[in-house]
Amino acid sequence: MTFETAFNELKKSSDPEKAEHSKRFFKSDPGEYGEGDLFLGITVPNQRKVAKKFKDMPLNEVEKLLRSKFHECRLTAVMLLVYRIERKDQQIVDEVADFYLRNIEYVNNWDIVDSSCRFILSRFLEKRERTLLYDLAESDNLWERRIAIITCYYYIKKNDFKDALIISDILLTDEEDLIHKAVGWMLREIGGQNQEVEEAFLIESDRYKKMPRTMLRYAIEKFDEPLRKKYLTGEV
Repeated sequence: MTFETAFNELKKSSDPEKAEHSKRFFKSDPGEYGEGDLFLGITVPNQRKVAKKFKDMPLNEVEKLLRSKFHECRLTAVMLLVYRIERKDQQIVDEVADFYLRNIEYVNNWDIVDSSCRFILSRFLEKRERTLLYDLAESDNLWERRIAIITCYYYIKKNDFKDALIISDILLTDEEDLIHKAVGWMLREIGGQNQEVEEAFLIESDRYKKMPRTMLRYAIEKFDEPLRKKYLTGEV
């Protein structure tokens, strides 16, 4: 299994029309968050098929895929890593997570982040100190900040909210829309597990009034309509 064989497998389902659409969808124009990204035009289901097929590819070959100039190659690479650690012991998880962190600069769009960190880094850090997440949350790099909060999804589902709440507070007034959406999403997930915890966070120090509107809308999306309106009008 090599990078070349995986790349050729991906190219079989490339579509120039879809590639043009992806350039717009993932904001690859100058000054946008995905500036300069290149696309082959491959659907996610087809990428998943390739990722499953090549999940045991040597990491030095996976690295070539992850460092590709093509967006779909990078997404396929992280999907491959996620499949690689399914039902595997901690040693394999640690090996993959170490590889992931060494190549974190190539985890550089929201779908690549969201498809990987909450499966890989979450398990890596589950029984460790999670200072790494706080360092990432303070990063100047948009994608590293998103990794910090999205990784917490795994812990939230286990009713462990501490890191998600602290990182949400760190990112409360972040300037990037993709962070507003990510934090709001994680707060909504906390509310799905325990709405009292989410509301306590929102109300304390009037956080719900200070956070960006998009973040708030995402966070309260599943609240009953009367309560949602109170948050939106600042009447809680």
